[in-house]
Amino acid sequence: MKKTFTAILALALVFSFGKANACTNFLITKGASTDGSCMISYAADSHVLYGELYHYPATDWPEGAMLDVYDWDGGMFRGQIPQVAHTYNVVGNMNEWQLAIGETTYGGIESLWEGPGIIDYGSLIYITLQRAKTAREAIKCMGELVANYGYVSEGESFSISDTEECWILEMIGKGKHNKGAVWVARRIPDGYVSGHANQARITTFPLAKKNKTSITFKNIDKLLKDPKIDCVYADDVISFAKQAKLYDGPDDKFSFSDVYNPVTFDGARFCDLRVWAMFNKVTDNMKDYWGYATGRDIKRVQPYTAGMCQTPDNFPTNRMPLWVLPNKKISVLDMMDFMRDHLEGTDLDMSQDVGAGPFHCPYRWRPMDWKVDGVTYVHERTTATQQTGFSFVAQSRGNWEWPIGGIIWFGVDDTDNCVYCPMYTCMTEIPECFREGNGSMSEWSETSAFWTFNQMSNWAYTKYNYIHPEIRKRQRELETNWVEKEIPALDERVNTIKGREAQVKELTKFSCDQASKMTQMWKQFYHELFMKYMDGNLNTAQPEKPGQKYTPIKSEHPKYSDEYYRILIEKTGDKYKAY
Repeated sequence: MKKTFTAILALALVFSFGKANACTNFLITKGASTDGSCMISYAADSHVLYGELYHYPATDWPEGAMLDVYDWDGGMFRGQIPQVAHTYNVVGNMNEWQLAIGETTYGGIESLWEGPGIIDYGSLIYITLQRAKTAREAIKCMGELVANYGYVSEGESFSISDTEECWILEMIGKGKHNKGAVWVARRIPDGYVSGHANQARITTFPLAKKNKTSITFKNIDKLLKDPKIDCVYADDVISFAKQAKLYDGPDDKFSFSDVYNPVTFDGARFCDLRVWAMFNKVTDNMKDYWGYATGRDIKRVQPYTAGMCQTPDNFPTNRMPLWVLPNKKISVLDMMDFMRDHLEGTDLDMSQDVGAGPFHCPYRWRPMDWKVDGVTYVHERTTATQQTGFSFVAQSRGNWEWPIGGIIWFGVDDTDNCVYCPMYTCMTEIPECFREGNGSMSEWSETSAFWTFNQMSNWAYTKYNYIHPEIRKRQRELETNWVEKEIPALDERVNTIKGREAQVKELTKFSCDQASKMTQMWKQFYHELFMKYMDGNLNTAQPEKPGQKYTPIKSEHPKYSDEYYRILIEKTGDKYKAY
């Protein structure tokens, strides 16, 4: 039996503040997108995560077959569960039926981690993708898996989408002595957008006893039968909180996030600020939430103390909404750009302070928090970050049936320097450049997209305001060409091919060819930019004269910014003054 999960080192980057601050998800409902697609995005951010594209082929299993469950972060064998009769084709975090699932770790109450059982958050995602066709089926599957086999991870927020709907499901375990998990899932209203980034976001929610569109897990089958259901939650999500002395208040005031993951400075500044940045691009009045999102002004009736039993008076009163109505329809290219944000246009723009250096680089090396004279300061945690292993935009295009509809736009390394390459989720083969086992964090591979793009990114960081604009231009040319020309033409052509097997073969070939060509082109592009900007110069080829043996090169020397020169003078006085 194929090993179910690749051994990957720890995904969550843990700061001294005690929160795992990695990964960003945005969700776009079909009514909010330009082409009627549902979309979710995901950045898997870790300094030790290798970017590769996972593949689980569709398989028929014999009666009595068992599935080996491996922990996704560490690759440790957890145990076995019964296999189902048939599993679906999965490419990355999306399956052949256009179901996609992403996640962000919020951590939450530490005493609730590591409960008894074998299902970690990664297993939960990839097992579900192999067994469910729709978002609603996925929610049922996830609820049943943790109920039957236990949940062993920290608190997680999951994005779940199909061709019709987008949902957020937030979950946390019940501690070392209680099997299973408590959770809430909410459907994003059509026409709206949402997001989460390592801070639980679901606050109050409609209770089943008062609302006909809300149900508890014991009535989970109703979720599959009644399209009006827009909220489902674990039966004991509130009673367990009261029993564990985490909440003391009325049921209708209960807030999942504020009880299981209370917002502090780092939850707002490092996490919800990334969601704010996306919301700010698509809707008005987000400036009203700037104080909250920066952690400078989290309003509460009563102060919050870690470890205290929460009451509604301890909940922030100025939190951002779970979803917002965008001013305009959002395209897949817009979605890619949301993943490339560094807080541009705000007073926290990382390219505009002294830390950006002479070439306005919007990145800061870790650690994120640091002290001077006993005072703690922080660097910003933006959506685009250097330590991304892989990221994607999953596009569920309901206007195309199987096998054409699902595309996972897949990229490796820093989202701001990657290229999102279209991978059809019916594909039966993974391109060599993205394939599991082609290189690792300790093994270089010349054919690996991950190492190719890391070379380029790290070169760009050295002279960012010169090199990155060239990357951006090439990046957008490729992505726009796919979105506006090649994909529409391919869809129409494949739709005329007779036979599903032949269609899958053609879409697999296209996906593999595009990834291979992109990686080889990016490798050559890196060589060109390395030669152009080596040694701090700007080298450009000049026209050859008749009989000239070598191509002449003009070497210019771009100066540092005026701001940098002024800072240098302020810090060194007359040390460098010419007399």
